Order: sequence, then C-alpha cells, then structure tokens
Amino acid sequence: MTVHLRKMYVDCRYGQLHVHTAFPSSGGFDELTPLLCVHPGAGSGRVFRKFLQEMGRERSVYAPDLPGCGESEAPVAAPAITDYASGLADMVDSLRIRKLDVAGYQAGSLVAAELALLRPDVVRRLVLIGVPMFDARERESFNSRPWPVRAREDGGHLVEEWQRSRRSRGPQATLSQLTEDVAAVTRAGDEASWSMAAAANYAGGERLPLIKQPVLVLRPHDECWDMTTRAEPLLRDARRVDLPDHNGSVFDVASGELARYAREFLD
Repeated sequence: MTVHLRKMYVDCRYGQLHVHTAFPSSGGFDELTPLLCVHPGAGSGRVFRKFLQEMGRERSVYAPDLPGCGESEAPVAAPAITDYASGLADMVDSLRIRKLDVAGYQAGSLVAAELALLRPDVVRRLVLIGVPMFDARERESFNSRPWPVRAREDGGHLVEEWQRSRRSRGPQATLSQLTEDVAAVTRAGDEASWSMAAAANYAGGERLPLIKQPVLVLRPHDECWDMTTRAEPLLRDARRVDLPDHNGSVFDVASGELARYAREFLD
C-alpha cells in the first residue's frame, strides 16, 4: 500500500494551522476511522513522521502543529489545554470529519483528552502516550523555572536545551535529532514554554475522570514515566502498556511497535 505524505494549512480561531497528513493510495475516505496525532511541547507534527507512514497505510492521519508551534500561527496570549483543544476542534470542523480517533504524546496527550471532552460525539477512542500528570511539587518547580527556557544573550539557553533533549532521548540520540529539537524550540521563541506550562497547570485530576471513551495508555521510559502512572487510575475505561525499553526517541525508533499497539486498540 502506497502512503502519501502531504502538508496543508487549515483555519482555526488562532489563525492558520500547519498540518502534516498521510493517507493511503485509496485516498483514505472509505477506509478506517481517521486518526489525529497531537505532538508534545514546543515541537511540531514532524515528530510523528514515521508513525504517519505506518498508520497511513489504511486510514487518513493528521498531525497538526499546535497553535504557536512549528509553522502554525500563535494565539495572542498563552493558551490553556482547553484552548489548544478548541483550536483542533476548529480544524476538525473545517475538514468536516464526523468520526475521529486521537493520539497524543506528552503535553499533546492532555490536548487529546480535552478534545475528547469537547467533542464526545466525534472522538471515538484515545491513545495517550507519556501523560504529564504533574503533582503539586512538580507544578511549583516548573512554574518557578519553566522550560524550554527563554533566550539569553550568551546563547546559554541553547546548550541547556541541547542537554535536556539529550537526557530525554538517551545516549542513542543522533546529532540530527538533537539539532531538530533545539531548532523547534528556537523557532517557537518566547512561546516555546506555553504548551508545557499549560500541561503543568492542567486540572487532570478533575478532567480525566470525565472521559467516557476507551483509552489506551502507552508508557515509554521518558520524563513522564512516573507521571503516567497517575493518569491511568483517573480514566474510566483504560488499559496501560509499559514500554520500558524506549525513551523520548520512541517515535523515531519504535514507530512500528507503537503502530501495532494502536492498530490492535483502534481497529
């Protein structure tokens, strides 16, 4: 099956969303339920490029850059998780998608969860990967020193982000991967920490128990390894799969494995 990878722009309340897409040679319209992928942090939908190739064999897949990230236009003020979800709901409406599965990674998993609450008639199932459920101490620590850090004249923020990315991705990370991570943060500018701040201050304890859709929780050994265990008990209908052999590079090195778990659950 040939998979077509494309890019497009879709309007939302914050301006234009840049969207990475994949679909099979059939066009995807008469295949399986479309899948929306929500990226983490200050990155972009590019993090899913290998995953799109896998999942795009039998369905249409969309991986937007969140507002203020990648090539998407930014809101005028720092958004909450509900604001990001509202922007994606606009995209779903623009594309006239009637049924949708949603996968989210790290901060994107919370946006996916909120989209399921916002559009329960549209979102069918959820795949949440590395769920950042901050406790009070972690929230206070983040808010006192948010990351990614703001630019400094001596360029020290670039070294700091490089090292943080290396810790997340592990020793197997390539220079190309680390460069791409730092470039995404640099491109986001002062808005780079917005999505992580939204995640750190998200009322997950109140919101996740409201989700009625079936949920698959995938738990790679990344910075959300411990946090993810707090999310599962809050979900009504969830099962968790641990991926202890994979870290923050999971979508680069294990997209096939992730796709296998996703297909078993979604199909």
